[in-house]
Amino acid sequence: MKKLILDLDTGVDDALAISYALGSPEIELIGITGTYGNVLVEQGVRNALAITDLLGHPEVKVYRGLPHSSTTDSFSVLPVSAFIHGENGIGDVTIPDSKREVETESAVDFIIDAIKTYGKDLIYVPTGPMTNIQAALKKAPEIKDEIGRIVLMGGALTVPGNCNACMEANISQDPEAADYLFRSGAPTTMIGLDVTLQTLLTYKETQQWRELGTTAGTFLADMTDFYIKAYETTSPHLGGCGLHDPLAVGVAVDPTLVTTLPINMKVDLEGPTRGRTIGDETRLNDPVKTMQVAVGVDVPRFLNEFMTRITTLAKNAD
Repeated sequence: MKKLILDLDTGVDDALAISYALGSPEIELIGITGTYGNVLVEQGVRNALAITDLLGHPEVKVYRGLPHSSTTDSFSVLPVSAFIHGENGIGDVTIPDSKREVETESAVDFIIDAIKTYGKDLIYVPTGPMTNIQAALKKAPEIKDEIGRIVLMGGALTVPGNCNACMEANISQDPEAADYLFRSGAPTTMIGLDVTLQTLLTYKETQQWRELGTTAGTFLADMTDFYIKAYETTSPHLGGCGLHDPLAVGVAVDPTLVTTLPINMKVDLEGPTRGRTIGDETRLNDPVKTMQVAVGVDVPRFLNEFMTRITTLAKNAD
């Protein structure tokens, strides 16, 4: 069985990614590493502990990651992040704090140790900034050849960004870290806005969770409705909310959900295109392609998997 690490800035779609992972019998979620982005890292790990408890999986350990980017000394949550995810990251829905504590081992050391332990059976899924994995690769460069795969949510290759014309939000938090990962040679699949904005959830689906009558179902419905409402303001043309982070987990479970383009990538770090994820011209003719970029997605199959797995989990969590 494949082992999974989720690296999360636990906002709404990160919480749905946790739910998808816990509802997938093909994989074992061995840990969650916290990062910053939608919320401060402290709030993110608190959310991860509380959500795993609520969903009936208190065995999942949570590790605190780095609190800010590789090139800054601090981090503040952007107002737009609070608008989309709520002040607490989970749609301003209140759930009990976990009685568990975050692990004493750092997220970076846990990532390295897990790769050393599980090797090719380990899949690492970062759905926020790439700061933790950059630090792990710098500390133990050999892990790039030992890990099974990295499936990240971030970037945009064939569509505009959601921060500006060419920059996606997760990449924007730490472009240097993303560029380091992209150029590292680690086997990486990029699940960007190209495909995540094709996988949309509406109030019709969240009503199915509400009708379960369980604490978990009500939480998921209330939280996701907040997210959908924010999308009505930020992206009214979509008609629902993007399932960004859950799709990355979906692809970690079943890579056939997406069609990918093999291309060695980089991140622009200078000038007006800073944060752009694009093919690396210096490695264009390298016969070894270490990255895959998702450019197509089987939307009906993914949405069916998403709803089936999470609804079953929410039904049985109480």
